[in-house]
Amino acid sequence: MKIHEMKYSCTNTYLIEGSHGSILFDTGLEGSFRSFCSCMGDMKIPVQDIDYILISHYHPDHMGIAKEIISYGPTLLVADVQDARSVGCEPEKIRMLKTADSRDFLKSLGIDGQIIHTPGHSDDSISLCLDTGEIFVGDLNPLYELELHSGTLIEDSWKKIFSLSPKRVYYGHAKTAELSTGAEPAMPDKDMYKLIVKITRLVDKGVDTARIQKKTGAEAAFIEKVTRMYLTHQDISVMGILDRL
Repeated sequence: MKIHEMKYSCTNTYLIEGSHGSILFDTGLEGSFRSFCSCMGDMKIPVQDIDYILISHYHPDHMGIAKEIISYGPTLLVADVQDARSVGCEPEKIRMLKTADSRDFLKSLGIDGQIIHTPGHSDDSISLCLDTGEIFVGDLNPLYELELHSGTLIEDSWKKIFSLSPKRVYYGHAKTAELSTGAEPAMPDKDMYKLIVKITRLVDKGVDTARIQKKTGAEAAFIEKVTRMYLTHQDISVMGILDRL
């Protein structure tokens, strides 16, 4: 089995190749199809060789180019806790799968593992968990934010994952975490940390991007990225924003 980390969009996506088939986990934002194809070309893997697409949850930055990729042959694999109508592809290109049956299905592709329901970021969030310890979690809040979510669905989802003895966690936006080493995330540059704090406080006050740019000197694109992360991820920490940029 091979795992390819693909970084062509603001969302991390992953191609998992089993001995009898492959799965693309998440797809990236609308408008990133050409970059996706370029990334596939760099790996010397035809898009047509992808058998299935599995989306962690149906938010635009994770399913944005799914329909375009499906037009080249792959089938959309949809868990029973998900609704794929927003993709807009033909019914014959969709395969529904009960999470309880996912182990047998993955086995048919030469991939040992299972798909589990991991709500918290969204009700339809799922994670792909391989028996070798690799876990693909989409936008489930990173482990270093877990204290912020005690007693929530996010904590419950992580408990499910912990029961599977994970060794490496592949996030949708954050850096890959090596759990077997117990390594802590590297501390960010202090000036960058202070800048993020200042931007988020101004966002809380309803200050627009142009005014934030004048007050902080940061580039508009950077401010917009920080704002998007801050507003779309509940109770996200400054470290969490930095790790997703």
